[in-house]
Amino acid sequence: MERSDVMRAVKGRDTTPERAVRRILRDIAPGYRLHRRDLPGAPDIAYIGRKKVIFVHGCFWHGHECKRGARMPKANAEYWRTKIARNRARDEKHRAAYAEMSFEVLTIWECEMRDEAALAERLRAFVGGRSPSLAELGTGPAKA
Repeated sequence: MERSDVMRAVKGRDTTPERAVRRILRDIAPGYRLHRRDLPGAPDIAYIGRKKVIFVHGCFWHGHECKRGARMPKANAEYWRTKIARNRARDEKHRAAYAEMSFEVLTIWECEMRDEAALAERLRAFVGGRSPSLAELGTGPAKA
């Protein structure tokens, strides 16, 4: 399989990390909207009334400072460096637009998905809402 075929298969929405965030949010604060094209950058998750948006970013694609995000492909390295720099610049432009609109922005990185309890706490702090039990998160003992 050629690299272009691999890259074409990469999804831009409804990714596994994005679906995991939405699953957690259903218990904490339902009522979000997905991929609102009328907002800058069509955020992955939007709470319009609360003026809050959430972006779920892949570490490689958005140049995160983690192990996965810092790894640069050896083939066509200049292309990837330029592409990731453009993605980061676009992300900053969207953040600035939200600041002007008085929206709060939360970015969830792919590498943060490993600790679901910490992620749930971070989401709860951002959007407010009820606290799900450990059993609801799937990290505690199951109910009998």
